[in-house]
Amino acid sequence: MQQQAVVAQQFGNTASAYLTSTVHAQGADLTRLRDIAASLPKRPVVLDLGCGAGHASFAVAPVAESVTAYDLSPEMLNVVADAARERGHHNLVTRQGNVASLPFDDASMCMVITRFSAHHWLDVPAALREVRRVLKPRGVFVIIDITAPETPLHDTTLQAVELLRDASHVRDYRRSEWTHMLSEAGFSSEPGYGWKLRMQFDEWTARMRTPAERVTAIRSLLRNAPEETRRYFAVEADDSFTIDSSLFIARP
Repeated sequence: MQQQAVVAQQFGNTASAYLTSTVHAQGADLTRLRDIAASLPKRPVVLDLGCGAGHASFAVAPVAESVTAYDLSPEMLNVVADAARERGHHNLVTRQGNVASLPFDDASMCMVITRFSAHHWLDVPAALREVRRVLKPRGVFVIIDITAPETPLHDTTLQAVELLRDASHVRDYRRSEWTHMLSEAGFSSEPGYGWKLRMQFDEWTARMRTPAERVTAIRSLLRNAPEETRRYFAVEADDSFTIDSSLFIARP
């Protein structure tokens, strides 16, 4: 199966779970997104890439002229559309598509955002070039995602755990990798801030409906990881752990 189809299937099957997921529905980063949107000279036209269950879209909708929630999964987009109506976000529309080929005009967006999605993208550099194309000259691009440790040992463990849990995973990029990719795409960027995100193991695997044999493999990997890696991820007795999240602000 092609990677895009894997992503669409994985999240189509779990769309409703992401709407109610505490990890996705809450966070100071959502407040920060809204503040950035509100700080722009006029109410922005916003594009949310890989919108998932729509939490980033919902955060900026009250201060935006319009929001386009964009995702590969039609099931996810149905969840977003229904939730937007219930919440009164009448300026929000949904559109299906691939982040590496955006169906929007050049310089048509004031703000592009993406939250906890880019680690599923097959070609991040291509997507960043598309963002650069559709963003207005004075626009802003905000990336929020899980970030891998700079230490290769910890990085390898994280990627293995992520892939076992979710077949649609491609890569959690390091902060240094994000800085480089953004620069190559023509952006100047600054890391907004970083924080630790606790993953409650049973909830984390249940949300993605991870098969039992893969859950067993993840537990084994975490329990038998080198002690310095276990300390880095603060692995707990029930195999819950913490990972790094980062917010980047980029401009053309």
